[in-house]
Amino acid sequence: MSLDITFLGTGSAYPSPARGASALVLRREGQCWLFDCGEGTQTQLMRSHLRAARITKIFITHLHGDHFFGLPGLLCTLSLQSNADPSKPPVDIYGPLGLRSFLWRSLELSHSQLLFPYTVHELVPTRDQCPAEEFKDFSGLDRDEATHQGPPGRVLHLDPGEDSYLLVEDEQLVVRAFRLFHRIPSFGFVLEEKPRPGRLNVQKLKDLG
Repeated sequence: MSLDITFLGTGSAYPSPARGASALVLRREGQCWLFDCGEGTQTQLMRSHLRAARITKIFITHLHGDHFFGLPGLLCTLSLQSNADPSKPPVDIYGPLGLRSFLWRSLELSHSQLLFPYTVHELVPTRDQCPAEEFKDFSGLDRDEATHQGPPGRVLHLDPGEDSYLLVEDEQLVVRAFRLFHRIPSFGFVLEEKPRPGRLNVQKLKDLG
């Protein structure tokens, strides 16, 4: 399995001409996984050797603007570069509770219709992830009938036994989210490659007796 990382933005609080807001891409087996999507991310992608159309998963660490304000614009640009294909697998987006409402409202209010499906998988934070006065419970956001038009996706709760959230698992790797302490609930993401069995060179063994 080949993996490589491209940093698109390492700045904090706001983008600058020389240093974009938080964003990096992990390239894996022809796919691109985007971690955070600060303002200006799509411009940085255009300057890079990466193809934005290859983004299949997006992971948002927390809901401070410099980590996700670029997401609605990026999705709209990807749509403009796409052809309508109902059979295309959705882009999976992972992030803290409240992200689904933000995306749905942003796209709805701007009359943006994406030509590809997307799903939003929300991580339910625990109250000890930030100062008590900063914690906001977003579990009741938009509980009206209109939100049924929004994107599908899972609501993921902490697995107490693993002290983490299981996000992705396939034959090669496991992706989990872990709680981080910040001014607002924040998450770190860990990609763990599964053990691979070695290859036995039978002829070499025979040659060595």
